Amino acid sequence: MTQGRKKTGGEMLAQAASEYIETHYKEKFSLQKMAGDLYVNGSYLLRVFKKHTGTTPLAYHNHVRCAQARELLGASEKSVSEIGETVGFVSSAHFSHVFKKEEGCTPSEYRAGCEKH
Repeated sequence: MTQGRKKTGGEMLAQAASEYIETHYKEKFSLQKMAGDLYVNGSYLLRVFKKHTGTTPLAYHNHVRCAQARELLGASEKSVSEIGETVGFVSSAHFSHVFKKEEGCTPSEYRAGCEKH
């Protein structure tokens, strides 16, 4: 952002939503709960977030969870299932699916050193 330029209301909302997701990533994602906590309409939040970030709140939520999982996979002896639970996934199958979509390899493959992008 250029100096001296004030953020628009949409930019501030997208930033607040990003911070909200980064704080609440371990919780089950709910657009309506997040919108309520940010005092805006869910449809409006979805449109504004996508416009200013290029992604949806759910995709960003999964991205944050996977980023946390990557750190744990590299620095922890916890099992893949435990790491999935730690970052908020209810099932290890769902964790593995989302992680593979995000990273291009499963959590186990990532830990073993798959080609990271």
